Amino acid sequence: MYTGGCFCGAVQYEADAPALVSTWCHCSMCRRLSGAPSVAWFSVLRSQFRYVRGKPATYHSSPGVTREFCGTCGTHLTFADDSSPADMDITTSSLDDPEALPPQDHTFAENRLHWEPICDDLPRYRRTRRDGALERA
Repeated sequence: MYTGGCFCGAVQYEADAPALVSTWCHCSMCRRLSGAPSVAWFSVLRSQFRYVRGKPATYHSSPGVTREFCGTCGTHLTFADDSSPADMDITTSSLDDPEALPPQDHTFAENRLHWEPICDDLPRYRRTRRDGALERA
């Protein structure tokens, strides 16, 4: 089981499932929403994710995409895309133990900031895994 929540503790969650994937996203939307050069995410089945304290605020960042965050402290928590209705993406750094799920790859690597080097041998996808355009480190 994975547990986590926001910085101030107002919103907390649990996920019963093993992670489907864990990635490091370099897209411009994640950058702007987090204020960071990239964001680590992991995915679980939505049916195995639940909030156990508080209720997050929501933001529709693009058509069919809902992002949830703490309305008090602003911590970005989840990403849900209607095109993948079974999955829920959760910010890895919002976990109580983020060391438990290191990223397995890089997505949107073509959008990374050039001053943020990728210094590992993980697979790099130009965009998403679905697009199939894989680069190697």
